[in-house]
This record gives sequence, C-alpha cells and structure tokens, in this order.
Amino acid sequence: MKIDILTLFPDFFSNLSSWSIIGRAIGEGIIDINYIDIRSFSKNKHRKVDDYPFGGGPGMVMTPQPLFDAINSVKSNSSRIIYLSPQGKKLNQKLVNELSSEDHLVLLCGHYEGIDNRIIDNYIDEEISIGDYVLTGGEIPAMVLMDSIIRLLPGVLSSEESYSDESHFDGLLEHPQYTRPREFQGLKVPEILLSGNHEKIKEWRYYESLKATFLKRPEILEKLELSEEDRKFITSIRNNK
Repeated sequence: MKIDILTLFPDFFSNLSSWSIIGRAIGEGIIDINYIDIRSFSKNKHRKVDDYPFGGGPGMVMTPQPLFDAINSVKSNSSRIIYLSPQGKKLNQKLVNELSSEDHLVLLCGHYEGIDNRIIDNYIDEEISIGDYVLTGGEIPAMVLMDSIIRLLPGVLSSEESYSDESHFDGLLEHPQYTRPREFQGLKVPEILLSGNHEKIKEWRYYESLKATFLKRPEILEKLELSEEDRKFITSIRNNK
C-alpha cells in the first residue's frame, strides 16, 4: 500500500519510521508513506496558503489552488482521497477494514478553519472523522487512521500479534488479558486460563467479551445479532449488577 499525506507540517510525521510496528512495515517495504508539503505548491511569493473567508467570520481558510495542485501531484486512477474532518464519516473498525484493502490512500490534513469547500465537493472522495470533537489540524487524525490501517496489512503483524480477537474487530470488545505472575497482591489469574483446555478458554473469552461489551459499551450490542444463549447471559449480568 502507498499512503501520501498532504500537510502543512510534514515534520510532524518525521519519527513515524521509528515507531514499532509501523516502522517495521516501512522497513520491510509493506507500506510506502510520503509526506507532501502543501506550501510547496503555493504560487504566492510568500508561500501563503490561506485567506479570509468570504462572508466574514473568524479564522482563515485554506485556499483551493495549493490543495488542488498538491492532490494532482500524487493522484492516480487507484487513489482514494480522504479529507480528515470533524464533519466526516466517523471512523470505525468496519471502515478501517475497508480502507486496508486499498492500493493508494491520499490523506489531506486541513488546518485553520478548514479548506475551501470547492475542493471538498469536487476533488475529495470522502471525509473521515476520528470523533465528535475538533482538533487544530488533520495531522493527528491522519496518524490515527494510518496506525489503524497499517497493522491490518498482510505481513505487518505476526501470528502472535494477531488482531482478529481485538476489540471491535468482530463487533465485541476484547476479553480481559492476564500475564505473569499468577498472583499479584492477592489477586489471581482466572483458573480457566491455566487449565490448558483451549475450547473452554475460547468459550470463557467469548463470554467475557460479551460481558465487557455490555458493561462498557452496551450500544454496540444493539447492532449485533445475538443468540438466545447470549441474551440469557446478558440478562444474568444485568440482574447481578
């Protein structure tokens, strides 16, 4: 996969290649990441990329020309162009899974009060938000999006680092995790995890995931098709709260 990041602050991403799993993916050639400085496309002698909004109002808006030229400098027939915006579709695991199958992503990081809407309407494939809040720019959302996608690419995670049982991947939150020592300050690891009975462990983990989802994010369960046994289990948890 290739990812091109269009940003006013390319140095923001300067340490990305040294990050654990992402750094390894870059080093092994699984992912090709490029940082494109939008200012370098400005035709203004001072490399200005923003101006006051028509109609008045606070702040500045990024002008269309540098954005248009920056997009066209990397765009190809296989590109999916994404603008990181609080107005966009909210990022979730389903969308991450979908994006991980793309060949080329172009991530546009806005700034100031946003970008000229003519760019959004005509040259952006979709807007994506990482949550219902506002940040100073699109760089942090771009990093969140990249991190969530890159770890799904074939060859990035080993079997020991598998993502298939993590929170949200199959709809439920992840089951609790434990490691050595078996007892810490009088608190013991659940015996089932020490039994060696893989079928029982698998069953325990499923119901612990179901329990965690009900207690922490009950709205998720409304979107899932649950068996009658699952519903009985949730009822028992509810009755014992």
